Amino acid sequence: MVVSAHPEASRVGVEILKKGGNAVDAAIAVQFALAVVYPVAGNIGGGGFMVYRLKDGSTGTLDYREKAPAAAFEKMYQDSAGNVIQGLSINGHLAAGVPGAVDGMAEAHKKLGTLPWKDLVQPSVDLARNGVILTEKEANSLNNAKENFIKYNTHTPYLVREKPWQKGDTLFHAALALTLERIRDLGREGFYSGETADMIVREMQTTNGIISLEDLRNYHAVWRAPMIGDYKGYKIISMPPPSSGGVALLQLLKMMENAKLRKWGWQQPNTVHWMAECERRVYADRASHLGDPDFYKVPVADLLNANYLQERLQTIQMDHATPSNEVKAGIFARNESDQTTHFSIVDAQGNAVSITTTLNGGFGSKVVVKEAGFLLNNEMDDFSAKPGVPNLYGVVGGVANAVQPGKRMLSSMTPTIIEKKGKLYMVVGTPGGSTIITSVFQNIMNVLEHKMGMQESVSAKRFHHQWLPDAIMAEKGAFSEETRKVLEAKGHKITEVNGIGRVDAILIRKKRKMEGGADPRGDDTAIGY
Repeated sequence: MVVSAHPEASRVGVEILKKGGNAVDAAIAVQFALAVVYPVAGNIGGGGFMVYRLKDGSTGTLDYREKAPAAAFEKMYQDSAGNVIQGLSINGHLAAGVPGAVDGMAEAHKKLGTLPWKDLVQPSVDLARNGVILTEKEANSLNNAKENFIKYNTHTPYLVREKPWQKGDTLFHAALALTLERIRDLGREGFYSGETADMIVREMQTTNGIISLEDLRNYHAVWRAPMIGDYKGYKIISMPPPSSGGVALLQLLKMMENAKLRKWGWQQPNTVHWMAECERRVYADRASHLGDPDFYKVPVADLLNANYLQERLQTIQMDHATPSNEVKAGIFARNESDQTTHFSIVDAQGNAVSITTTLNGGFGSKVVVKEAGFLLNNEMDDFSAKPGVPNLYGVVGGVANAVQPGKRMLSSMTPTIIEKKGKLYMVVGTPGGSTIITSVFQNIMNVLEHKMGMQESVSAKRFHHQWLPDAIMAEKGAFSEETRKVLEAKGHKITEVNGIGRVDAILIRKKRKMEGGADPRGDDTAIGY
């Protein structure tokens, strides 16, 4: 089964599985296909994280997160008075980190792939050359981004046209097809050196971009040990730093173990209050303690220490909300678009892959590499431009996540795999910027505690708390009027939004059956056979 943000990408993944490819082969093909059919977040100019579990039970993660260019420095988004320059880390050439997606896929193939590399890239070449029929959502997103495409490029990108895009129009990606052919024929070198690399650097030189040929040549994805924890006998396998996702998810799950969620009920006042209070404390920790472990000593063991988490729980009162200005990060002795996309894959042998990949904001930096036809990320905004100043998602950070040359920026991406009694049970993840962690957390609770099926869980309305701003963000209709009144009486502020995340997940049911959960908030599609 393949569950992804676009029906064409899911189709490509399933075709690779039917050819005898494993879950990693399918994941590589889906990553490249999404760069064509889902340009708002699918990418070769961004990065991501992969969590895998093989049929023999072995697990691992691949970090292909973007990195700061060598010319980056801590105060690069501040003016001479030390004020953050609005939008500089979000739009335009200076917002782009060194892309990791292509190297990540090449590394995954080298270690775990079985089919020839060319066979995995060719479907995306075909999609780019033959054109993609736009859905209504895709047409609208391109139209909404038109002004920014014009503003932040020195040329008119092919994603722009005079009359608005409409559902049913075909979008041809001619330059991107050529770029994908170079990747198909030359592998990693088809992107990080030669023609494509030259095109990226020329694009940087049109304005104030700082990615160099040396930055591209020096980029390498990193294999990391997964974050592994336990929740009531379920084994949780997730992403370690520089993602904050795995640490935060394991903190939340550990804080839930003695909560009476089943007794309280789904989206009932006590359930929402307890979950939001735990989220508030975990995001306070995230702001202070999470960063790139290659540059900063992340106190993972301290954050997951049972005594520490118990201390945090003792400050929660059931009758009232704790104001966020009274919640501080833990102190230890010691020296992360909403436009991201996630896909979950399980092959016939039982190998599973969970990948979250991103440009950060919708269409990333809005910069299209002129001759190469792909968008660059705006991942530099995931650094703390200045300690205590919120980023695109309202998340604050500290010194742990300050800009440094060659450093990976903190992320909220939380690709996760769950085992039950030693066997594969769930593959889950979502886009959603800072809401990623809580959306994954809520879906795990929906299935494990509230006994929902996968599609029921994915479709269910969601809520989120991230410490600052001090409010519960909730999808319209997430709470009954009665629940809302009780929460407000406890002191919770509630902000309504149209949607939170797009979860794509797979649940292993009895007799080797699988249930895909494809998020109805998008064009997401589950295909199995």
